[in-house]
Amino acid sequence: MADLSINFAGISAPNPFWLASAPPTNTGEQIMRAFDHGWGGAVWKTLGEPIVDTSSRFGAISVGNERMAGFSNIELITDRPLEVNLREIRECKRRYPKHAVIVSLMVESRDDWREIIHRVEDTGADGLELNFGCPHGMCERGMGSAVGQEPEVLKIVAGWAVEFSKLPVLVKLTPNIGDITVPGVAAAEAGAHGLSLINTIKSIVGVDLDRMVPHPVVGARSTNGGYCGPAVKPIALHMVAALARDPRVSVPISGIGGIATWRDAAEFIALGCTSVQVCTAVMHYGFRIVGDMIDGLSNFLDEKGMKSVNELRGLAVPAYSEWGDLDLNYKVAAAVDPKKCIGCDLCLVACRDSSVNCIHIGEHPLPAGHRAPSREAANARAKETGIKVTWVDWDECTGCNLCSHVCPVPGCITMVDDTRGKPFESWNDRIAKGTDKVPGGLHG
Repeated sequence: MADLSINFAGISAPNPFWLASAPPTNTGEQIMRAFDHGWGGAVWKTLGEPIVDTSSRFGAISVGNERMAGFSNIELITDRPLEVNLREIRECKRRYPKHAVIVSLMVESRDDWREIIHRVEDTGADGLELNFGCPHGMCERGMGSAVGQEPEVLKIVAGWAVEFSKLPVLVKLTPNIGDITVPGVAAAEAGAHGLSLINTIKSIVGVDLDRMVPHPVVGARSTNGGYCGPAVKPIALHMVAALARDPRVSVPISGIGGIATWRDAAEFIALGCTSVQVCTAVMHYGFRIVGDMIDGLSNFLDEKGMKSVNELRGLAVPAYSEWGDLDLNYKVAAAVDPKKCIGCDLCLVACRDSSVNCIHIGEHPLPAGHRAPSREAANARAKETGIKVTWVDWDECTGCNLCSHVCPVPGCITMVDDTRGKPFESWNDRIAKGTDKVPGGLHG
């Protein structure tokens, strides 16, 4: 069985699965119960001056049968007294010394940062996470994403924390910015020992059309919230990968954003993360999901012949490049399995209306010299069953993938290599050779 233990900037944990700073890490009782279920670490819900929350404070989007595909909240930081939190952190660390306990912090002034850091250090916590990402409520008070969106301010405040702290300092970044490498590099230059991302995305998840108030409804009003859940995973993966491949960022990364399964976690780790943080999935299904995550990741590592999760870290980063470095001669073509096609026509309609109209049914003529490997088999099955089985003209197919995405039958449409020996050539190669201007432009 592969070793799942990690060391994140000096913070040890039995596995990479941490709870993100959020409602599931609001109390010591919750975190200790999570550790009993198998979570390797937890980031305590953000401490600062206690706040007053609204009711309601959560909104969600469901897609098909999937509930909470996207989730939004307008909840703020802790609403409990600082001394209560500190006492519970101390007790949690005393009872679970091998688990990682990181404390999220958000205060205003330099003196406030100094005081709260020193008080947290006395609890025995393993590290600090600076909340520079909260996109609602706290940013209007000059904290949260208000700091994360201003790299120079971020650098100053993170520098204070590094100066005052004897513990590793993680900076949690906001995705509400154009280029994530800007605040990421600023945090690294400030001396931060690690990065965590993404925090939630500023959003409105819907409108109550009876009351004409956006969700979540607070009396007769609402406000923008922070969006998370499975829907944000692609955004989080992109931002994590951008930082992981940036040579100016050499500190470890804790990935956050839509992680609900071991596969999600493996993808974040393959793109450079040392640990992963989970919130929405726990709010949906409870702490118990970590059991499947541990088993799944462990089995995957065993199947790949890896003895440690650390061997997986960053393996996919070298394959992430700028568009200009992609191989323009690489070509795939859609292959429809006539035996699996149910004749729904979704691929045909999608290709005809949104792509190049290379998918056909029946005896549609094939231009001279063109290839359609499944044409005869498709027509034969159509005659046999009456099902309108589709086939693809490979010389018209651009390999865009759209048909494989709309097909409702798993494995019916696959994309196969049709490069046919053409050498690698990128757009940057074409620029270097002076062949970057394609006929049909402004000058002929």
